Amino acid sequence: MPKGTPVHRATGYLFMALMIVTSVAAFFIESFAGGRFSWIHLFVPVTLIGVVRAWIAIRAGHVRSHAFALAGVYFGAIVIAGFFAFSPGRIMHKVIFGG
Repeated sequence: MPKGTPVHRATGYLFMALMIVTSVAAFFIESFAGGRFSWIHLFVPVTLIGVVRAWIAIRAGHVRSHAFALAGVYFGAIVIAGFFAFSPGRIMHKVIFGG
C-alpha cells in the first residue's frame, strides 16, 4: 500500500491511538507479586515517547524519522515487550499456554 494515502493516514491514526490507549492502560496493571510495577513497565514511556516523536516528525515532514520512530515503537512495544510478556513464568504465558 502506498504511503501517505488516506488509508495509510487513517490506519496510522488508529495505530497511534491504540498504542496510546494500551500504554495508558498498562500503567494500571500491577504485578500480582507484591502489587508493584515490573521491569516490563519500562516499555510504557518508551512507547509513548516513540508515538509522540513519530507524530512530530511527520508533521514536520521528516518521513525517515517518522518511519524510524514507528519501527521502534513496533519492535519495542509489540515484539520485544510481547516476547517477554509471554515468556515462561509470566501471567500471559499461563493464560495462553496453560500451566
